[in-house]
Amino acid sequence: METKAIYFDMDGTIADLYAVDGWLDMLRAYDPTPYAQAQVMLNMSHLARLLNALQKQGYVIGIISWRSKCSTPLYDVEITYTKIQWLNKHLPSVHFDEIKVVDYGTPKSSVVACPCGILFDDESKNREEWQGQAYKPCDIINVLKSLLKGE
Repeated sequence: METKAIYFDMDGTIADLYAVDGWLDMLRAYDPTPYAQAQVMLNMSHLARLLNALQKQGYVIGIISWRSKCSTPLYDVEITYTKIQWLNKHLPSVHFDEIKVVDYGTPKSSVVACPCGILFDDESKNREEWQGQAYKPCDIINVLKSLLKGE
């Protein structure tokens, strides 16, 4: 039986990094603050309820997110820590099966356990590279609801 999996990108998909004032300059200065300050892009309580219900039905739930294009080994650690803290703050009831924070540009299907699962990502290049079904962020709630109904 094939594992059912759902993965989320963070920046521009569930975390509104690009709305943080001065985000690009901060990232270029190796400042992880925008990752912490990013606001949510959807109702996280509703998302958490859907994810927890899907997990109970056997879905693997994961995060696959890139670090900054401009980086250093120390900055990579800071970004990873900050992104995990963001998830803990905004989705505290969700116990992710996988959290992968990887180098910018890494093909996302190459680093997850279930590359034929579902991916939600704002970048078309990532959706095209993905081996399973891939959707834009605006489709998150409707797709998750349809998975629950389909069970």
